[in-house]
Formats: sequence, C-alpha cells, structure tokens
Amino acid sequence: MTRINGFIGRRNFFKLAGTSGLAIAATTVGGSLITSKPKTAIADVSPANLHSVNPNQALKLLLAGNQRFMQQKRQYPHQSLARLQLVAKAQYPFAAILGCADSRVPAEIIFDQGLGDLFVVRVAGNVASDIAIGSLEYTTAVLGTQLIVVLGHKNCGAVVAAMKNQPLPGRIGYVVEGIKPALTGLNSTDAVIANVQYQVDKLQKTSTILGQLMQAGKLNIIGACYDIDTGKVIMIT
Repeated sequence: MTRINGFIGRRNFFKLAGTSGLAIAATTVGGSLITSKPKTAIADVSPANLHSVNPNQALKLLLAGNQRFMQQKRQYPHQSLARLQLVAKAQYPFAAILGCADSRVPAEIIFDQGLGDLFVVRVAGNVASDIAIGSLEYTTAVLGTQLIVVLGHKNCGAVVAAMKNQPLPGRIGYVVEGIKPALTGLNSTDAVIANVQYQVDKLQKTSTILGQLMQAGKLNIIGACYDIDTGKVIMIT
C-alpha cells in the first residue's frame, strides 16, 4: 500500500515525516490515533480510492450542503446502516475541517454531510495546535483528503477572551495564547476573521507535510467563517 487517493500512503508518509520521529497508526478501537512503530498497519484505509475529490469539488459539496442547511432542506446524506457498514471498512473523507469546539458549530450538521464525509478536528478558537496539525497531516497524507477548511465563527468566546488579555484559570490560557498573535488592534468581528487567516497561514508554513502536498497541487487550505445567527458559511480570502 503506497498510494491512497493518489497521495503518499503509509510508508512514504513516514519517510516524509523525516527525523521528527512521527509514526501514526489508527487503532482498531474507536479509530483513535496513537504513536507506534512504522511497521504497524493503518486501519480505515484500503489501497485506492477510485472516486477522489479535488479541492474545488470538495468546496462545492460543502457550500451546497450549507445552502441546504440554511434553507431547511437538509438531505441527511450518508447516514444509513449501509453507509455505516461501508465506512467501517475504509474512510475517504472528502474534506477536513479545523473548527471551533463551540457546541453551536457542528461541522457535519451545518454542511449537511454524513458518515465518512468529513474529517473534523475541533478545538476552542479553531487553533492550529501541534495535535491539530498532526491530525490534519494524517487525513491529508494518509487518507487523501485534498481540502482543509479552517472554520471560525461569529461571537467566538475564545477570540473574545484573547482580546481581553486577562489571566485565565487552568489551561484555558493555552488556547488564547494560540490566538493572540492575530488580534492586535482589532474589533471582535475582524478578530475572528484575522484568527482564521492566522491559523490558515500557520498550517501552510509550519507543517512540512501539508506544505509539500500543497506544492504538489494535492491540497488546498482555506478559511471560512460561520454566522451563528443565520447559519451561513462565508469563505475568507
């Protein structure tokens, strides 16, 4: 197994990771990611996807689903028992979402998608942390996902907290520290957009794996903002 969706596959993925010592395997219990030896087989992947989705097609699918959600015409696709049994054998998500953990912004619902369609990474403030980046490297380099959307949203509490620049309890401060560099002199609406742009830039510049896939024309990383009042997703250029 060397290529998936026309992508690098498991063995070359480990080579691409280089001296970082990164070795990712999906366990058969719950699909969680654990560090392991490179020889460990990766679950959820079969040798080839005959129906790969390029970034433009993936974006059209997302926006069409969001239109259905806004208009209360959801199709609830890929949620049958047959679909569940199909994706239990292998997964090929057509898009990845780095979204906020906010309970009002569930990606599969607002984009009207189903089982196996989206690879979703959610963390407060849609911060591109090391763990988030590793997860996105996995879905792009191993599963063959060709589109990453960094999805911010209106009235994001993590962005507001970062703008206040006050001490926070526990480990909440780790979240806002990942947002602060984007927010100098901005109001709350502009700050949400600036944070999305900052996280997009961080993904593009700090991950060798994502960068190489982009250079090869096999990945696009874009930003978007969700309006919690209307349900509309707006692309950020």
